[in-house]
Amino acid sequence: MGVYVHDKNWGSRRSIAFVAIIIFHIILIWGLKSGFAQHVMESIAPPIVTEILKEEMQEDTPPPPPPPKVELPPVEVPPPVVDIQMPAPSNTTALSNVTDKPLPPPPPPKPVERQVNRTPPGLNKRVQQIDFEEYYPPSSKRLGEEGTSVVKVCLDEKAKVTDASIAESANFPRLDEAAVKVARAYRYVAATEDGKPVAGCFNYRVTWKLKN
Repeated sequence: MGVYVHDKNWGSRRSIAFVAIIIFHIILIWGLKSGFAQHVMESIAPPIVTEILKEEMQEDTPPPPPPPKVELPPVEVPPPVVDIQMPAPSNTTALSNVTDKPLPPPPPPKPVERQVNRTPPGLNKRVQQIDFEEYYPPSSKRLGEEGTSVVKVCLDEKAKVTDASIAESANFPRLDEAAVKVARAYRYVAATEDGKPVAGCFNYRVTWKLKN
């Protein structure tokens, strides 16, 4: 249970403060009514002095005159120089001669080539041909040489051989020589033009192949 101690001086201090506040308010109200407070404020801060300055009116000065206009002389452009050189007239009669003489006649038309019925030379199939084995070189058989020889055969109008030469080799000289002999031993038919025999050439192929 707590013990309450009563301070006797507390009431007296409170009464003094209350009386001091009342006295302060009374003095403040009296000072506002009597102008004392305003006198004190004026003494602390000096009065504000306002001064009206008259603005001096400046007279408007006229603008400076514009600069004088300078007129430039017109620029004259010289016309371009055109130098046209005409050939001097020549005392020639080439043009008059050409115009006076009659035009040459047109060239005659080329003759139309006549179609010729040609037949190439070839083997005479009506005649029994020879056997290749008769012309196969024995040494080539032993060595197993095989190949194809192409012989160019040329005939006259009577179908006789005028020339026989190797056009493509069989890579074996013995086989090529045997092929030329076969070509010369054959019988042929001459080439013809419109049914008439003429000379001509053709290639004849001889194939050499060993029999098993």
